Amino acid sequence: QVQLVESGGGLVQAGGSLRLSCAASGRTLSNYAMGWFRQAPGKEREFVAAISWNGGSTGYADSVKGRFTISRANARNTVFLQMNSLKPEDTAVYYCAAGSTTARPSEYHYWGQGTQVTVSS
Repeated sequence: QVQLVESGGGLVQAGGSLRLSCAASGRTLSNYAMGWFRQAPGKEREFVAAISWNGGSTGYADSVKGRFTISRANARNTVFLQMNSLKPEDTAVYYCAAGSTTARPSEYHYWGQGTQVTVSS
């Protein structure tokens, strides 16, 4: 069992930056590929970014490519999402998930509780 806890969300103006963290406990995070998803009110959960177990491979949704960067520090059992040039349409609850590098939420085994990101215009 893996417990995931996100942090780092908040309110930021358009054009600003935030860095989300996802801390794991229960099992070592290096056993898992990891992903970030987001869900805005009234919308389905959507893929944001994913990273392989050793950080050697990453993938991004087209909507965030060039603005967001996923990384991991296995020694700290933590995954990060650096978000730059934020836009109001990035407003959502952001979730980290463990177990896959795909864009399909059903492929992931463990989920955090989410952290709210609000971007004002």
